[in-house]
Amino acid sequence: MTVAACAALVERGDPDRFLATLAAPVAAREKLFPLYAFNLEVARAPWVTAEPMIAEMRLQWWRDVVAQPTPPRAHEVAGPLQALIETAGLPVHLLDRLIEARRWDIYRDPFADDAALDGYIDDTAGGLMWLAALALRAPPEAEPGVRAYGFAAGLAAYLRAVPELAARGRIPLLDGRPEAVSKLALRGLIRLNAARRAGTAIPRLVRPALLPGWQAEALLRQAARDPVAVAEGRLQVSEFTRRGRLLWQATTGLF
Repeated sequence: MTVAACAALVERGDPDRFLATLAAPVAAREKLFPLYAFNLEVARAPWVTAEPMIAEMRLQWWRDVVAQPTPPRAHEVAGPLQALIETAGLPVHLLDRLIEARRWDIYRDPFADDAALDGYIDDTAGGLMWLAALALRAPPEAEPGVRAYGFAAGLAAYLRAVPELAARGRIPLLDGRPEAVSKLALRGLIRLNAARRAGTAIPRLVRPALLPGWQAEALLRQAARDPVAVAEGRLQVSEFTRRGRLLWQATTGLF
């Protein structure tokens, strides 16, 4: 039950987020890795079984973990997460909403409308980024900017996942026409610009929580310009751009 074990899980299962966390100060990593390992475990839960009831039970187990942080569970992620909840005072209802949102991944129903998709992205990616910011002692006024940036980052990641979701029998997009996908990507860019406008409320010490979004702008711009790349699985940025953008964001604190 160590942070190192959480880091190893993130390295294997979420390499982009692992790379972003390595760019954060050491003190921040100690808080971020348990949270990101928890997110990875919850995100995996709907996919490890074909039985919806078993997937529901896995998600409920995590809901119980965050609802009852003491005594800590003897689990490589649950224990460090519960310790973080206690020391950082993380809001349990935000963790619960993140878990609850993942129930959509269990079933094959499409989102009811654009608002339902937005809610899923906000509760998962937006909620995770705000929880990470809270772990780094973000003030309340930072929430709109952090959540907006988390939404943009989450939407970019979701668009990259569209081919895999479709291959697994899900209906990831309400409208898969190129013009609709382009419009969706533009919505993400609007959120990203809103985050930048609110950036003055986000202290420098909190900005390591934003590092996982370092690819968002490039991916969303590509999706807006070439929406067919989403369905074809071509949504990506060059390795040079990836590394350079992460280094720039980690060094300057800008996003």
